[in-house]
Order: sequence, then structure tokens, then C-alpha cells
Amino acid sequence: MQCAHRKVTIHPLLMNSLWKNGHWFSPQDFSLPASDRGLLLGLGLFETFLALDGRPIFLPRHLSRLRQSCESLNWPFPNDDFPEIARELLFRNSLSTGAARCRLTLTAGSGPLNDLSHGGDLSVWMSAQPLATFPESVSACLSPWPRNEHSPLSGHKCTSYAENSLALDHARRHGFDQAIFLNTRSDLCEAATANLFLVKNGALLTPPLQAGCLPGITRALVLELADARSIPSGELPLTLTDLAGADECFLTSSLHGILPITRLPDRELVRGPLTRRLQLFYAGIL
Repeated sequence: MQCAHRKVTIHPLLMNSLWKNGHWFSPQDFSLPASDRGLLLGLGLFETFLALDGRPIFLPRHLSRLRQSCESLNWPFPNDDFPEIARELLFRNSLSTGAARCRLTLTAGSGPLNDLSHGGDLSVWMSAQPLATFPESVSACLSPWPRNEHSPLSGHKCTSYAENSLALDHARRHGFDQAIFLNTRSDLCEAATANLFLVKNGALLTPPLQAGCLPGITRALVLELADARSIPSGELPLTLTDLAGADECFLTSSLHGILPITRLPDRELVRGPLTRRLQLFYAGIL
């Protein structure tokens, strides 16, 4: 039996065209099967990447992470020319200049709800929208809910994203921009949509992947930049005491790069000298 398709609402003013499974669609014509377990269960993977002046940024690194997640779920990695699709997508959406937010999504397709294997109608799609102006800094509070570092989804960028959205909503209702997760051991983990870095006594510190955080693309690049410039750095368990004693704090994400934290619930911070240096180094590799 052919399953019905469910329309997915996408703001038509923000894009002209989307790519899905080798074809181009207008926002009004884009749909997914109503039985797709990406819709029903959040069983899907995605990558969000930056584009500047029609050029995808660090896309090979994003695809490598996506490939690893596909292997973890025993899904086939799509055999598509994603760099070329991204460039065409940006052109079709009049995003050849300026900054854009691109998203590549894989959903599991139809199948039994207790089966993780991909269905024959697995959907692979890519969209692009203009990226809003970058903030210069953010405020952050703690999420009231811990991140489970033992979860089978830990380290994967999954479409079951409600936990992150709830943490962000909690933060914004309390006057903050971002939420910082602790894990079940009460160690620092990551922010709702970014990785976390501290600067303490001139050293750059970030939670290890074993803490439950995503292996962020920008996180890895910042560590590589620090290593190349002999900046002391380390991935090690960090606590609230480390956060309270940090000289500088910043977040990293593919869309916003390096973003200083200038306010925590108990104190104000400034964009410190190491954060500024790393921002300059990072801008130089975009």
C-alpha cells in the first residue's frame, strides 16, 4: 500500500526551493510520508552548516560526522554529491551572497515502530534559509534537566530535538539566551545548541566527548587552532566550580562560530583576550 504524504509547513518567503531524494521542490509541494518514523518518532539525523556567499563552510567535516552516525544506526550513507547540491540550492534560493543556514536531514522512512532499520522510502533532503545577524555575545543559565551521557543517542545529531528546545525555552523564559546542560554526574556537558569552552589561568578547557556532548565541528576546529598556536588546551571533566572560577567562557557552533558568554546567573563576564584571539584565528579559516 502506498502511504500518504504529509505536507511539512515551511515559510515560503524564506526559500524558493528544496532538494529531496534527487529532485527539487517548492516549499508548497514538499512533503514526507505520513508513516515516516522521522515524523512519528524523531528517528532521523541532521547536519546544520553555514554557507557564506554561496559557499558551504566545512561541509566535508559535517558529512563525515553524518556518515559516522549513519554507521551507528546501520543506515546506508546517501550517495549524493552534497557539495554540488548545496551550491545549487543556495543559488536557487538567491543566497549566493551573505550568510545562510543550510540543513541536511535524513529520516528513517516507513517501517515498524520498534525497528530502527531504514525504510525503502527513507528521505534525504536539504534546505537553506538566510541566517539572521550574529549576536556579539550571549547569556546562559543551567538547564534544570541533565544530559544523559549514557544515552545511545549521545554524540549524534538527531532529529529528536525536543529536549534541547525545552531547555532553550526554559532559559529564555528566565531571561537568558542559552541553557547549559550538566550530565548525570553533575559535570558540565554542553549548551542546548553549542559546545562549551572555559578559559582558566590561560588554558583552554572543554568537556570531553565522554561527558555526553556532541562532537561539534567548530569545537574540533577550535582545539586544532589552539594546538597549532601552542595555546594550552585540554578535554577533561569540568564542574560547576570550574565554571564559577573561569576567566572567560564561550560557546561554539557551526552557525555562530565562537560566541562569548558575558552573563551567567551569578555574575557578569567579559569577552577575554583568548576568546578574542581565537575568534580572529577562526575568522581566518572561514
